[in-house]
Amino acid sequence: MAARTSSERRAVLKLLAGATAAWGLPAAARGAPAQLRIGYQKSAVNLVILKQQGALEKRFADTRVQWIEFPAGPQLLEALAAGSLEFGLTGDSPPVFAQAAGKDLLYVGAEPPKPDSSAILVLPDSPLRTLADLKGRRIALQKGSSAHYLLVRAVDKAGLQWSDIQPIYLAPADARAAFERRSVDAWAIWDPFYAAVQLALKPRALSTGRELSSNNTFYLASRPFATQHPDALAVLFEELTRADRFAQDQRPAAIKLVAGFSGLDAGVVSLFIQRRPVSPVGPLTPAIAADQQRVADAFHRLGLIPKPVRVADIVWRPDTAK
Repeated sequence: MAARTSSERRAVLKLLAGATAAWGLPAAARGAPAQLRIGYQKSAVNLVILKQQGALEKRFADTRVQWIEFPAGPQLLEALAAGSLEFGLTGDSPPVFAQAAGKDLLYVGAEPPKPDSSAILVLPDSPLRTLADLKGRRIALQKGSSAHYLLVRAVDKAGLQWSDIQPIYLAPADARAAFERRSVDAWAIWDPFYAAVQLALKPRALSTGRELSSNNTFYLASRPFATQHPDALAVLFEELTRADRFAQDQRPAAIKLVAGFSGLDAGVVSLFIQRRPVSPVGPLTPAIAADQQRVADAFHRLGLIPKPVRVADIVWRPDTAK
């Protein structure tokens, strides 16, 4: 899948913003849930800002709001499917693996693509110069994460077969350690891990999402939460879009909030926020759903998921909520 053109990205932004506005977002949630457990990662800028500002605790005054951090999307969706969360955010690949495994969850929203926020990295003195040089090499990645699809696209672009490489499935922290001690030849990774290692080690990027993948971001919810509390979802998207405006318009304050939460250096936070486009949140557009179906189809063609999945089957629509 080719990276989006600027005009396509602007169209997606317009559609998302229009969908959010057309939803008639309420000033406060009606029928607010008794509890709202939110799964997030350090890369979830909009969610982190809301957490640090206490915005949802104000909007859902009678709701017990809990924040639970995860190292990557697959672990987050395991918790969501197990009933330990109501709402969370991941990249493109985790929902595909979850759906193929029969997990009961719903796509409820999306942010625009972030193609500059992921890369396939090698150390500065690595002999690898092109994607074709990945043949026979050990490549670290989080299984079922957005980096998984990034590597699938890289292998395809290089004219290789998946069997030509040696994927080494590691969580981000373990992958960085393996990368630094040269136990692997390359690392497929996303922000803020990408930004952190970029500033610390000055690795080279064989390719980024700009050349390989749209790198969409999705909000998912448990089926009971989405069907029983559509007004709460509307409030969540309103607040997430407001948080994005804060990140864009008050960048120094946003960097301070995210750095204070994450423990990351402010320079790292500044770099990865800088790579984010304007990211309003709203229901999935047809274009984003089509992108996601291509992700699912690619994993199935390679036998990386056990069965084909139809993304549209688990896309929630506000106009069908009861």
